[in-house]
Amino acid sequence: MNVADNSVAAVVLTLPSPGSLGIFRSLGRLGVKVYGVDADPGNPVFKSRYCADRILWDPKTMSRQDTLRFLRDLAAHIGGHPVLIPPASDATALLVGDCADELSQHFRLQVPQSALFRGLSDKQEMYVLAKKHGVPTAETTFPRSRQDVMDFLDSGHASFPLMLKAKNRWPHQQRTGARMVIVASAKELLEKYDLLEDPSAPNLMIQEYIPGGDDSVWMFDGYFNQHSECLIGITGRKLRQHPVYTGSASLGICLENEFVDRTTRAFMKAVGYKGILDLGFRFDSRDGQYKLLDVNPRLGATFRLFVADNGLDVVRALYLDVTGQPVLPAEPRWGRKWLVEDNDVVSFHDYRKDGKITFCEWARSMHGVEEGAWFAADDLRPFGHRALDFGRRCLSWIRTGSRRSLDLPTD
Repeated sequence: MNVADNSVAAVVLTLPSPGSLGIFRSLGRLGVKVYGVDADPGNPVFKSRYCADRILWDPKTMSRQDTLRFLRDLAAHIGGHPVLIPPASDATALLVGDCADELSQHFRLQVPQSALFRGLSDKQEMYVLAKKHGVPTAETTFPRSRQDVMDFLDSGHASFPLMLKAKNRWPHQQRTGARMVIVASAKELLEKYDLLEDPSAPNLMIQEYIPGGDDSVWMFDGYFNQHSECLIGITGRKLRQHPVYTGSASLGICLENEFVDRTTRAFMKAVGYKGILDLGFRFDSRDGQYKLLDVNPRLGATFRLFVADNGLDVVRALYLDVTGQPVLPAEPRWGRKWLVEDNDVVSFHDYRKDGKITFCEWARSMHGVEEGAWFAADDLRPFGHRALDFGRRCLSWIRTGSRRSLDLPTD
């Protein structure tokens, strides 16, 4: 894929990996200068040959006004009204969404309105929106106290196992280190609720557990312009997850799902969505429905799974659109596989321990992998850095026997 005008630079604000590395490679291979902003000077994404410059800044610890001042000065330094891309990070994407009007004076960007971003990020508001627009979704209860949980248990509507999840994931994960848990009994539900909830700011919800393997989870990756028209939208399926059963895709495949595609496009058009979108459905074999699980109103860590036959992905679509260049229709590369190398090794270890996969099955699943999150023949340094780090973690696990050492950071 070529672009007529690659003179406008891009800025990636904070670099959770490996999703951010894909941005550098996707735009860098088009000749676009891509600047990275992150607090960690040792971030492996900075090792990429496609990183034009590394800028050290931490929006999470600095005040919003200081960050806006920093970004204004950065845009002036780079020049040309650069493209601003918030990566696979809820907190940073929210900052950009809240301050989009001010940032648009200095950057080219396309993000959902702040209220819509918050509504789709918050699981309770997302649930209400989905119900309003007729989108099937997992049945969910939103307790405000321990007594509400007990009332739910007494109501006779509790059918185990159940999912205990945060309505607003980012602050919950920062506070507890947990994304979500599966509970198998009333006793376990109460124990986990007591352990994970903050009574002063209730944030947990109880969601029905939809049975099925990782391959029952379907993903949609798309980009919507200022008129909420989908300029690229591709569906795919998880094959394995990290952490296992509840995490992000460590191995995914690009496959067509007409229902997920059509439903997502109509839903986003109805709510007036614009920008990059990443969301997930789960197929419920009990009633034959695809049910909405999560909406990420931002770039997803797995976006490089979803690539068209001309090389178009959501980041390239955004770049072309906000720089005034046409985004030509293209066919998805059905059957394409994408892999997060180190995370998938850890997932294989965990699935194998549970008797879910053999080594031969894992090896066979690598057939059709077209791209790794870390390895690229034209950009080896990030992979080497990550491989060394993974090796150190493995040695620590062998020495100490602590499984925690293998729990690599995820987006």
